[in-house]
Amino acid sequence: MEQFVKGSEIMGKLVLVRHGKSVWNLENRFTGWVDVDLSPKGIEEAEEAGKKLLKYGIKFNVCFSSFLKRAIETGTIILKQLNQLHIDHLKDWRLNERHYGKLTGRNKDEVKREVGEERFLLYRRSYDVPPPPLSEESPYHPKNDPKYSFLNRTLLPSTESLKDNQRRAINCFYEKIAPRLVVGENVLITAHGNTIRGLVKSFENIPDDQIPKFEIGTGQIRIYNFDSNLKLVKVEVI
Repeated sequence: MEQFVKGSEIMGKLVLVRHGKSVWNLENRFTGWVDVDLSPKGIEEAEEAGKKLLKYGIKFNVCFSSFLKRAIETGTIILKQLNQLHIDHLKDWRLNERHYGKLTGRNKDEVKREVGEERFLLYRRSYDVPPPPLSEESPYHPKNDPKYSFLNRTLLPSTESLKDNQRRAINCFYEKIAPRLVVGENVLITAHGNTIRGLVKSFENIPDDQIPKFEIGTGQIRIYNFDSNLKLVKVEVI
């Protein structure tokens, strides 16, 4: 198990994997917090990610996923490929995908025709512009999903920018994940395109005006080494 050593300190590796293609990815719909399944292609992508990590030779101490089953299933499939299903597989809602507000469930091409390409790109790719909010009466609103009933309702978004998504994900990282890395544990996170984009922006100091061009493909793997101050030392994409 490869680890980064600085002086007498051993740092664990952080591995980020975007879930495989979901059924709504294939339908070109804004998904966000809607809890859709992996597609058959997405299952294959998760299996392939597991095979790549097996070849890489890493053993994990813990896996974190969002509350959404496409991320949870991706983590489970990867751990199965690695013969590491016995490790803790923890879920945190703060690793959920960005909430797309009123765009949730809509076909992306239809939205582009309706609002124009410039506004469409602002809603979809900008750092700090959220889409219009989703009505709290919508069945897609997280306030109507029982799996979030334990949370203060004020925490549940009606819309989010990438910046909003990044803020909650990075809070989860420093609270739950960073303490494990500094004691030498290897951590797997299976999450979502925007959640991972936000984390990568923080880790790699990507400027606000460059993050719209940064993409994370489904099933893509990014491996991070940090020093004892949690400063980035090395990133690998496999």
